[in-house]
Amino acid sequence: MNDTTLNPAGDARREVDRWLGNYSEDHRNPTNIAIHWICVPAILWTVVALLWVVPVPAMLGRAGLWAAAAMVLAFAFYLRLSRPLAFAMLAVFVVFGLVTEALYRVLGASQLMWLAIMVFVIAWVGQFIGHKIEGRKPSFLTDLAYLLIGPAWIAAKLMRRIGIAY
Repeated sequence: MNDTTLNPAGDARREVDRWLGNYSEDHRNPTNIAIHWICVPAILWTVVALLWVVPVPAMLGRAGLWAAAAMVLAFAFYLRLSRPLAFAMLAVFVVFGLVTEALYRVLGASQLMWLAIMVFVIAWVGQFIGHKIEGRKPSFLTDLAYLLIGPAWIAAKLMRRIGIAY
């Protein structure tokens, strides 16, 4: 089935448009959207940072291996949806990886972990406040794949603002 074939629900949109459109349905309130612009990237970074500090056996590699593996898998998910969006997310992953590596070198594994946990908790509190304001439950409660769609939703909005089709 190609991206424009009708799915069982009779929706002729591309799969990426369905995912992003469904996500948008739960994110219409301007306050909730503003919160998401801050909290979604923060949460994505915390996942990268927390995976960064998971110990890696020396024979397999170095710190950051598990984060890199997760980013590769996420990139593959995005690539299946949209090449331009996948490469936008790859750029995000590269930046987050560089920032995390720098913080890892300055703070060490333990302090980086606690910083990531603190940001994670604060960002999720923000997300739930946004959804309380919105009056709708977070999308990931219906499908965990929306945890990957949230960052792509932000990237797609940025891409549209600068005139790049996703």
